[in-house]
Amino acid sequence: MIAYKLFKIRKDGSIGSLFINASEKYELNTWMDARPIKKNGFAFRQGFHCLINPSAPHLKLELATGEKRVFFKVEIEDYKYFTRPESQGGEWVLAQRLKILEKD
Repeated sequence: MIAYKLFKIRKDGSIGSLFINASEKYELNTWMDARPIKKNGFAFRQGFHCLINPSAPHLKLELATGEKRVFFKVEIEDYKYFTRPESQGGEWVLAQRLKILEKD
């Protein structure tokens, strides 16, 4: 299935997660398996959090720190749907496998 995921773009051009396991660098066109990572202050939901449409109104795309966030088209496998409020993008999917394809 094709979905969308918001990533941060670092100053060196690498791609990273916004919040969970934020120091890891992700590669394009490489399958990744979700790992169980718990972080204080966040609900534990194992999997890559993706969206059906590239829209997450509750998250800024450019931060005051200069951090830029960009939606990427991703291919996902072994996923389940997760309903969120429309203000948070509506229906999400939690995927156990993900491959980053390209910037949206």
